Amino acid sequence: MTRKSLFHFGLVGLLWGIPYLLMKVAVEDFPPAAVVAGRTLIGASILIPIAIYRKKFGGAVLGFRYVVFYALMEMIGPWILITTAEQKINTGLAGLLVSTVPIFATIITSLRGDHSVWQLKRIFGIIVGFVGLILVVGIESLSGNSDPLSIGMVVLASMGYAYAVIMVTSNLPLVDGIAINGLAMAITTVFWAPVAIAQWPSSISMNSALSLIALGVFSTAIAFILFFKVMAEIGPARSSLVTYLNTAIAVVLGVIILREPLTTGIIVGLPLVLVGSYLASRKTV
Repeated sequence: MTRKSLFHFGLVGLLWGIPYLLMKVAVEDFPPAAVVAGRTLIGASILIPIAIYRKKFGGAVLGFRYVVFYALMEMIGPWILITTAEQKINTGLAGLLVSTVPIFATIITSLRGDHSVWQLKRIFGIIVGFVGLILVVGIESLSGNSDPLSIGMVVLASMGYAYAVIMVTSNLPLVDGIAINGLAMAITTVFWAPVAIAQWPSSISMNSALSLIALGVFSTAIAFILFFKVMAEIGPARSSLVTYLNTAIAVVLGVIILREPLTTGIIVGLPLVLVGSYLASRKTV
């Protein structure tokens, strides 16, 4: 990994580690639907022109039915679930729960016919990861630190993330990722815009407004652009490791900036979930 690719990798980790913080602040004034519609409107406004300029947008349009389903499983559903959940759970916990995506992706890939998941190391990773997840959910719920329903929302969103990427890469393997995500964001905006307009708040603080703008520009648009650059530089396998950096950043920012407590559930479950996710996602040749 060159210094340039390492810099890009770290920057993606930062940009995908701060959304939980930005959502937490934005949702203080904006309803969840407005946060999702706002961030995707900004993201689509940046990504679609880039895809058109590069003459890549046509492929996403031709694969519209797959992009619609991808939007549903990657953005329309998960982003409203996570944003809603962050009204009642800490940003660090949300980031930790999302880090289970590689575990669910491994299981889904196996169910689709890839039996390499049955390697001992990957099975061990799945078991360790789920033990960590169960401990996180159990400790957080029983201690009263977090709302069980909100935790379930983020876990469900993680399952959606895992399936969405597998589905779209299987059906549109040669279509530009920026084009796919730009179109998916536009679809998500159209879906949630009516609800956002109906629930638009009467007053908005500067902090919430700036958080929503930053969420759309940096964590929704620029982060996707950089991630595809990182994939081209170091490959999909090593690029996926950014998930673990995201989680660490989300936890640290929540504790330092929002003064969120570093709960027992996170302390006990974080290492297990991260190690389990790493082992589950590693495929031995």
